[in-house]
Amino acid sequence: MKVHEYQGKQIFAKAGMPVQDGYIFEDIQNAESTIKKVQADFATEDVVVKAQIHAGGRGKGGGVKYSPNFDSALEHANNIFGMTLKTHQTGEKGQKVRKVYVTEAFDIAKEYYAAITLDRNKGMDVFMISTEGGMEIEKVASETPEKIIKVWIDPLLGMKSFQARKLAYGLELEGDAFKSASKIFMQMYQVYQNTDATIVEVNPLVLTDDGKIIILDAKFNFDDSALFRHPDIAEMRDLHEEDPMEVEAGKFNLNYIKLDGNVGCMVNGAGLAMATMDIIKLAGGDPANFLDVGGTASAETVKNGFRIILTDENVKAILINIFGGIVRCDRVANGVVQAVKEMGLKVPVVVRLEGTNAKEAQIILAESGVDIIPAVGMKDAAGKVVKAALSA
Repeated sequence: MKVHEYQGKQIFAKAGMPVQDGYIFEDIQNAESTIKKVQADFATEDVVVKAQIHAGGRGKGGGVKYSPNFDSALEHANNIFGMTLKTHQTGEKGQKVRKVYVTEAFDIAKEYYAAITLDRNKGMDVFMISTEGGMEIEKVASETPEKIIKVWIDPLLGMKSFQARKLAYGLELEGDAFKSASKIFMQMYQVYQNTDATIVEVNPLVLTDDGKIIILDAKFNFDDSALFRHPDIAEMRDLHEEDPMEVEAGKFNLNYIKLDGNVGCMVNGAGLAMATMDIIKLAGGDPANFLDVGGTASAETVKNGFRIILTDENVKAILINIFGGIVRCDRVANGVVQAVKEMGLKVPVVVRLEGTNAKEAQIILAESGVDIIPAVGMKDAAGKVVKAALSA
């Protein structure tokens, strides 16, 4: 799960970290009062108006505007609120701006980058910093990788002060700014651990003209499976920022991710789902989704899976690939038949069932009277579904 910049800053501020603060508005009628409140509370005439979407590159897309006075801020607020903001992370479709964050402004001397995530190869957390703040880290890694400094942290031992100091040295900081950055890095790692985050990123972290280190942006990704431990963070979820089909799938405990192909997939088990997508590609097709119905799929689960897959207009054929371990194949077969009859499917459906009660399942499908294409083995299933999609 992701959160907005202003929510990430709330998490940082709660941990005692210095952030560029401000107020949010979700109704354009409140823009004027929000701007005035920021100017009054932070004793500033100039402010920054920021679009709030779950994507980077907002500034390049026109979603972040410095405003030297009230009139300028109000104009920017009116332009940004409700716009469809397109960045390198949203794609051409873009994302509608429903929230705008008005913040205090700072005179910036230098911008830096800081982030923490898990390095799976080393089995440790990696803390990365760079003097090239404000840029896409992928571009820095590609063009000037020597400007990224990394420190690996044993999650069982936690971050040590010498590691924080090493990072601050890497930013070429001195005096009070060095001490402040070292403290922020220690706090940042504590926040990362305490919130079960998978990514914590600050881009940019800035040095102001008066020598202060301030967090200007905040990006968090959280482990969905750990959200039950953080109800306050779970409440920050913004469904407008998520794919509607993925949200709908979550209501039925289905793991769904939309892709760009035309072959719908319904599989039990994440590993089998990945293998199914691979073999569809090898057969010359393109998967339209990742859909794991779980190890205890029922007739109702299968029906909901069908319904979600078919909300994608690009789907020309569906492959059901089930290995019956915990789940019985005959139960899945009944679900398939029930779904086809009730939904009046107009796309070809290829079914491959192996495992517990597979023979009984084949009989159910054969005697159902519905138009289903049986398959034996994954290669046969992939070939048939790709052929069906191309013929549709």
